Formats: sequence, C-alpha cells, structure tokens
Amino acid sequence: MTDEHILQTLEKRLGRLHARQRLGIERDHEAQVFGQGLNFFHIENLTSSHRLIRAVLVMAGLYKRGLDNARNVALQRNHVASVRLPAAFEGFTILHLSDLHVDMCPEAMARVAALAQGLVYDLCVLTGDYRGQTFGSFDETLAGMARLRAALKGPVLAVLGNHDTIRMAPGLEEMGVRLLLNESTTIERGSGRIHIAGIDDAHYYRVDNIEKAGESIPHDAFSILLSHTPEIYRQAAHAGFDLLLGGHTHGGQICLPGGIAITLDSVLPRALGAGAWKYHEMQGYTSVGAGSSVVPVRFNCPPEITLHHLHSSAPPA
Repeated sequence: MTDEHILQTLEKRLGRLHARQRLGIERDHEAQVFGQGLNFFHIENLTSSHRLIRAVLVMAGLYKRGLDNARNVALQRNHVASVRLPAAFEGFTILHLSDLHVDMCPEAMARVAALAQGLVYDLCVLTGDYRGQTFGSFDETLAGMARLRAALKGPVLAVLGNHDTIRMAPGLEEMGVRLLLNESTTIERGSGRIHIAGIDDAHYYRVDNIEKAGESIPHDAFSILLSHTPEIYRQAAHAGFDLLLGGHTHGGQICLPGGIAITLDSVLPRALGAGAWKYHEMQGYTSVGAGSSVVPVRFNCPPEITLHHLHSSAPPA
C-alpha cells in the first residue's frame, strides 16, 4: 500500500483533519529521545541503548537465559465481578493480548498463536505495541500480525500503542482487526449490552480523547476502556468506566527477584504496573505483555496472555 493510498484510506476512516493531525504529530516526534510524552526519557527511541544492553547481557552470560524466558509465554486468568454487568454476560470471556512487538521474537509469537488456538473466548482485545521499533518500516510487523490474526477466533478489537504508527491502521483493519481510535462499540448478548471504548496512544503521542471515546455510552451501562497505557487510570475512573484493560509497562520486563520492576517506563503507582488492581470503583488489569521491547529478554517477569472472565456476581472461589 503506497503512502498516498494510506493517506486516502485514513482520511476516509478518520476524517481529513484527524488523519493529517495524527500523521503530523508522528512526523514531528516519532524518534524523539527526550521531552515528548508523559515521561521525559524514552529508551526505546535510543537505538544505541539496544546494542549496549544486549552486549552487557551477553558478556554476563545472561542473554540466552533471558531469551529463553521471553519465549515462554504463559496463560493467566483474571476474574472480574460487577453488579453492573448484565446477567446475559455472565461468564463472558475476553482474550487480552498486549505489547506483542511481533518482529522482536518470532518464537514468542509462535507460542502466543499456539496458546490462543486452544482457548475458548467470546472476544479478543489487543492493547497496542505491535511493532518492535518506534519508527521506520512496518511491513514485517503487519506480516507478523497477519500470522497471529489467523490464530485468533471471532471479533478482535484493538488500540494503538506508543510504538505504533497510524499508518499501520489500514493494514490491521484489512486483516480483521477493528481499531478503536477514540471510539466505542456495543456488544449485544441476549437482552444485555456492554460497551467497549478504545483510546489512541496516551503515553507518547498523547492523542487520547476519553471524552470522545465514551460520549455515546449510557452512564448506567457496563463499560470497558482499552488503553495501551494504564497511566490514564484517573481519567478513566472518573469517566465512569467499570474496567480498564491495558499494558505498556511490560511489568518491568527485566526485574529483580520477586518480580520487582527496576522501571515501569510509566507515570503511575507501582501497584498498577502489573496484574489486577482497583482505583475507586473501577477495576483494572495491566498486562505484562506477550512480547519484549528494546531487547528480546525477560528476567523475573514471564510474558503472558490473559483470559478475563466477567461475572455479574462474585467470581468462583
């Protein structure tokens, strides 16, 4: 797909103003190391740091172990109970994949596909970061996403992350991945309805708009927000969302024993950096991700895919 075709497709999909504004923000900032986004320093944009970290791990004899850890993607389960969930959605199951970085570790993605093929779920959601790099070509990323999409059943909803360019949107949607770009959709089951909204990247490009994403959702309806980063937890909770699903942090990726993250590359409380959490009345889940960023290694932080089971009462013991 040529650049001109991508632009025409995006203008038709998003409107001329939105498309050109989003592309312009990317051109201005996509490889910036300092000053852009919610935090000041972006190691993922500093390519020399990738080589340095890899070299240090190789010299320490740890690189192969870290790579083996990154390939060993595990399945996690999370139960979400809410009195606002319609009875018709009791047991509704969501497969949650985040931070795939599909071109970083093919073996990890093969493991994700194999796990997903054996699962039963009603909906799959992807919470961003499909590309390994933060700029440059994305052909390999789309090819990897196409292979993974073939292993996924049913509808797939997604948002973009800080590694992703809006220029990937037409290719992703052509393969049956519906992007929610500050938009929402309604899912019906029997006589019940739930609403799922998704925002554009809030961490680096800061093009999120929760107000626009949630404007059509009734105030008393059960709603889920998909966001690449959980850093917008305050805004999401006060906007009335019942559940926030995100990623971005990788749980630290390279952690101390006990899973203590050295850094989460985020501006948020550490308690929200991995797994299930709650803020006011909103529940949340921060996936540690299935892939790896900067260097394809993991220590004391196993990669994951997650099944979220929704309940209209207390979850099973």
